[in-house]
Amino acid sequence: MNCPVVLMSIFACILTTSLAQNQIGLFDHATDVGPVLHKGNTTYNPGTQSYELSGAGANIWFDKDEFHYAYKKLSGEYILRTRARLVGEGLDPHRKFGWMIRTSLDTSAAMVCATVHGDGLTAIQYRKKNGGNIEEVKSPIRMPDIIQIERRGRSFFLSVAKYGNPFWTVEVPDFDFPDQLYAGLFICAHNADVVEKAIFTNVRIVLPAPEGFQPYRDYIGSHLELMDIATGHREIIYSVPNSIQAPNWTADGKQLIYNSEGHIYNFDIANKTPKILNTDFVIRNNNDHVLSPDGKILGLSSSSGEEEYRSLIYTVNTEGGIPKRITPVGPSYLHGWSPDGKWLTYTGGRNEIYNIYKIRSDGSGSEIQLTHKETLDDGPEYSPDGQFIYFNSTRTGSMEIWRMTPDGSNQEQITDDDFQNWFPHFSPDGKTIIFLSYQSKVDPADHPFYKHVYIRSMPAAGGRIRVIAYLYGGQGSMNVPNWSPDGTRIAFVSNSRLD
Repeated sequence: MNCPVVLMSIFACILTTSLAQNQIGLFDHATDVGPVLHKGNTTYNPGTQSYELSGAGANIWFDKDEFHYAYKKLSGEYILRTRARLVGEGLDPHRKFGWMIRTSLDTSAAMVCATVHGDGLTAIQYRKKNGGNIEEVKSPIRMPDIIQIERRGRSFFLSVAKYGNPFWTVEVPDFDFPDQLYAGLFICAHNADVVEKAIFTNVRIVLPAPEGFQPYRDYIGSHLELMDIATGHREIIYSVPNSIQAPNWTADGKQLIYNSEGHIYNFDIANKTPKILNTDFVIRNNNDHVLSPDGKILGLSSSSGEEEYRSLIYTVNTEGGIPKRITPVGPSYLHGWSPDGKWLTYTGGRNEIYNIYKIRSDGSGSEIQLTHKETLDDGPEYSPDGQFIYFNSTRTGSMEIWRMTPDGSNQEQITDDDFQNWFPHFSPDGKTIIFLSYQSKVDPADHPFYKHVYIRSMPAAGGRIRVIAYLYGGQGSMNVPNWSPDGTRIAFVSNSRLD
């Protein structure tokens, strides 16, 4: 922190630094709960956005608890999620760590926790009344590293997974808890004379959309995130209280392009600052925008044209300028650019039926219809070798990933599982596809905002589908190509109220 050398500024600098030191990342305080013999500690690494908790404590069981706790006070509904692990082999098989929500810091307070033990036992453990004995519901998943607990009304939901797999979830209802509770990370050694450690990464406190939320009218806050593909480590690089959507990565790897409130922004990754891109009269842009293969031209989908067309496709220089209209009619939503730069592929709504089309990127010639189904086809994107167009379709009753050759022939289904799968995006080397997956209960033809979703990956040649990110998001999270040019990272948007 750089502070000018004047008296008032020095005072303000000291005060601000002092307040910042009291904050431990996302948490307001860290303390030991119960009569622990050895003091615990919480450290936060802002570079990795990770936490290390060390703590003693005899147990968290029966009618009293002893543990170390990093916490803040939360009200209403929320989702707490982390990727975490214990450090070292440990002494007791029942050393434990995870999330805890409590009515107070008293040792016998009513509470609920998502608990993973050193021997792998995992459970949602709870005390519904002060001074009562703890009850539990055990998970069949042993030693998960993805741990989530959610407060929803009078219920708490435990969700756990081994990284790469979908969640296993259980609900425990009927908690008569006050609105405001203590919530945070904990560790307990299960041995009064021992101090154990755990490391927590990808820590998220999500405040979901409120009841009565109206899609496309009401919005909550946004986190712009980067994720390392090899490790799954995530970093929030920018947060705003409004909606930002659909980050593209520029060809030089230095900037992201996203849309917000009708405008297109360039986001400088090194300096973490956004700047509006001049698109002249095209100022009602949506989240379907794609960069040309050489990175010099940006394709836009915008409702800045005739109102009856809702969305038309334009192209503009990435330095800004006056956009050129490409599609004659709409709605037209851009998703892909052929590797040779000659074609744009997009979703077109004609007579309220949405199919896949392509058109020359210079706007010459007529659009060419590639699919001819009464159901929804969406999200078309070329493979890097230009041999296929991948897209998502509801033609089998659920939203699945399909592919076809660029002339629309040889259409074949790629995924077939219990999720609604949207927006396939290729790694630059063409070896991997990532896509967004909703739960099966979501309408196959809908890709709503503010849901529990996964980003999943699969080999382009076929093989196991893996979860690579667990998030609260959906519409706007990754509608467009979002791989870094070197293929090591992806960018996406997750959501939370930033109260």
